[in-house]
Amino acid sequence: MSEPMLVLTTVPNSETAATLATSLVEQKLAACVNIAGPSTSVYQWQGRTEQAQEILLTIKTTRAAYPALEQAIVQRHPYDVPEVIGLPITAGLNDYLHWIDECIQS
Repeated sequence: MSEPMLVLTTVPNSETAATLATSLVEQKLAACVNIAGPSTSVYQWQGRTEQAQEILLTIKTTRAAYPALEQAIVQRHPYDVPEVIGLPITAGLNDYLHWIDECIQS
């Protein structure tokens, strides 16, 4: 079984979230994408403190698929520097983790 991962990214609106999530699942780069929000993000950008409403995507994937997943996010993302953070899943229901692995393999 491959190493499972969670990848986080934020997008500016629900339409972008749905389009990106569907694309990642259809390409078998993600087993599942949860879309949550809107939420308020406060961040530094070009020397200023900014605030924006964003939608959070929580993406279930594998370490092996991460490079292609990251590239797909960056290519489709409207931000100049999108948030793309990958976290290892160190524990979880074995059947669920196995399901992630099965969905990602082509």
